[in-house]
Amino acid sequence: MLRTALLAAAGSPACRSLVERTPLTRPVVRRFVAGSTVDDALAVTAGLIGSGRAVTLDHLGEDTTDPSMAAATVKAYAELLTLLAEHGLAADAEVSVKLSAVGLRLPDGDRVALDNARRICAGAAAAGTTVTLDMEDHTTTDATLGVLRELRVDFPWVGAVLQAYLRRTEQDCRDLAYAGSRVRLCKGAYAEPASVAFQDKSEVDRSYVRCLRVLMDGAGHPMVATHDPRMIAIAAELGKDRPDWEFQMLYGVRDAEQRRLARDHAVRVYLPYGDEWYGYFVRRLAERPANLAFFLRALVTR
Repeated sequence: MLRTALLAAAGSPACRSLVERTPLTRPVVRRFVAGSTVDDALAVTAGLIGSGRAVTLDHLGEDTTDPSMAAATVKAYAELLTLLAEHGLAADAEVSVKLSAVGLRLPDGDRVALDNARRICAGAAAAGTTVTLDMEDHTTTDATLGVLRELRVDFPWVGAVLQAYLRRTEQDCRDLAYAGSRVRLCKGAYAEPASVAFQDKSEVDRSYVRCLRVLMDGAGHPMVATHDPRMIAIAAELGKDRPDWEFQMLYGVRDAEQRRLARDHAVRVYLPYGDEWYGYFVRRLAERPANLAFFLRALVTR
């Protein structure tokens, strides 16, 4: 019930306005978000790379319905990619892009998002790094995978994200488990109907393991996005005889575990930055009660 309420709040303009106006919110958000500027993101990225971890950077924003905002997002990624190269960080830092932030919700959105994603991929190629397409709610899955197919013609290294709570995902894993294919497997963080998504945590966990087995048995590069100790242990066992896979974890969540894993495995940290932090932040609270408890404690003790 709590998770459902929080996910509903993530899409509520009234809740967003209330949280964003609360003066004590932003210092707490900094646990999960690098900051509002590209300089903030670069500083945190350099620190994470220095600790032995890689990074995927997300310029926050989603569900854009203004063409100028979509263009501004593309420009922000271009600036970020240029600076990653200039600071010598591109070898260990890629970018992660939500297609709804670059035009998927606009008229003729599939074409607009594809054109804008191409520009970002060209910038990544020039910088010497890669791009992963974030997955959003289930209504965007087919469009996102369609854009992925188009992008991989010229940029075969573009990564995909699949969400284990969707009933379709095991088959999507089979379709994408080919040589050169980078796939980030996560559990999923949106409120989805039972017609398309497993609702019970145990069902989601079983689906995650089935999907993980498909990816680990395939010829691609699995990116195992989880903080669940059981899933971490299963992934380590399944991947013990292959070098070409990595763990992915969120900035601000289980930092000590990230450092521990990085001693023996490739670990990449998902690092968001920018002013459009509200939806991302509330979904992080919904994923783990410990995150919500941290937030409430911080508000009370400040």
